[in-house]
Amino acid sequence: MGLLSFSHIKAAVLKPEGALDSGATVLNHSMSLVQRLENLFLSGNSSDVTLRVQTINTDEVKVLQSHSLVLSLQSDVFEELLLSRNSTTLVLREAADCAAVFDKFLRYFYCGDIGVRLDQAIPLHKLASKYHVGALQQGMTQYMTQHLSSDSPSGHVVSWYNYALQIGDAALRDSCLQYLSWNLSSVLQSAEWGSISEDLLLSLLQRSDLILQSELELYEAVEAWINHNQPIGAIIESALRAIRYGMIPPQQLFHLQKQSPLLVKYYEAIRDLLYLAFQFHSASPIQLAKYFDVNCSIFTPRNYLSPTWGSSWVINNPTRDDRSFSFQTQLGPSGHDSNKRVTWNALFSPRWLPLSARSTYTELGAMQPTRTDGGRPRVIVTPATSSPDFAGVGFQKTVIVMAKQQGKVVVRHVYNFHQSTEESGDFLVDADLQRRASEYLIDSSLYLHVVIKPVYHTLLVSRK
Repeated sequence: MGLLSFSHIKAAVLKPEGALDSGATVLNHSMSLVQRLENLFLSGNSSDVTLRVQTINTDEVKVLQSHSLVLSLQSDVFEELLLSRNSTTLVLREAADCAAVFDKFLRYFYCGDIGVRLDQAIPLHKLASKYHVGALQQGMTQYMTQHLSSDSPSGHVVSWYNYALQIGDAALRDSCLQYLSWNLSSVLQSAEWGSISEDLLLSLLQRSDLILQSELELYEAVEAWINHNQPIGAIIESALRAIRYGMIPPQQLFHLQKQSPLLVKYYEAIRDLLYLAFQFHSASPIQLAKYFDVNCSIFTPRNYLSPTWGSSWVINNPTRDDRSFSFQTQLGPSGHDSNKRVTWNALFSPRWLPLSARSTYTELGAMQPTRTDGGRPRVIVTPATSSPDFAGVGFQKTVIVMAKQQGKVVVRHVYNFHQSTEESGDFLVDADLQRRASEYLIDSSLYLHVVIKPVYHTLLVSRK
């Protein structure tokens, strides 16, 4: 359970006590005042208004004693209701989920804090919105944004996304969508995956920033979603056509063609994509680029965590000194490049100078680090050697920063760059790596995953 505490103070005509006399000593007994207000709420003493909270479409009624002064101070909606009432009783009609937490909501009026569970976030946000309790509404939005990674039996991020979509909260919607995209592998394995809507599924499938093991993992998850939800044929075709078949090795594509009942059934709807994928795997990128636009999505990799495309990197005591390591990736996703490897040198520096103030490094990756106490953390990734095979291939690098939230390891940030994270400008800009309890560190270590995304370039030639 989370505990939210927010001050809801309207404009006051009195100056703060400390501003009246700089030599005065302020005695602060505000907590005892809050305690008395809570006792007033619990006892109902001196109540001048009764709230009858009726659950819509049921006979359930919750009766709560309250005080018109407190209600009016916290909510202009209640203030208006109280002015137009004909008796000491206000009848409020609420949906079942909101009625269940109404006493908790009302207690907030008196105390200014509230204990929240994941399943109570949406109804409390609804009530705060309905009755114009701005501080609580903002607090619930912040709570949801900060608890996307919390464990729940059936998941909650998808329902929060749908709710944000419904009320038009773009910030919460985007936070949920980013969490789902960046932690897709774990989402695919959860009970929540089967509950996502058709629109959310198709929206996710269009993104290139998805973080998951492989495109095959995504295909299998989409197949499971289709089998579970049984959508109409048009949705199935749209979902299948959003899979990037060029990113699936040819031997796995052959297997799917024969072993996947879904692919067999809808083969005609995606025949052109499969044909293009096999062409992609059989020809060299330079040859393919003469005839096809290789910058389209089918040839664009996502952020794959498979060892084929990168490596995890744990940096202990990241403020101490420079660190480096090497790893290999496949030259490109094309089957033509499946036996070609690129060795990469990665350098992490906790105090790297700006580009204009540091030494240059060669195309071969011979780096001359220039460090200073005033520098900022940087990651540099360069190939260990040059090769004619690189012709027609560009490499986007992605550094994924992991963090532990609510006891779960999740993606904290994603940075894309060509050679150095300095190009992204904001790499770990808010991270206090000196602090052991930094939200960017796990057990005092920086957990990174470096992904290499080969991108084939369309050649400037006339296509035949």
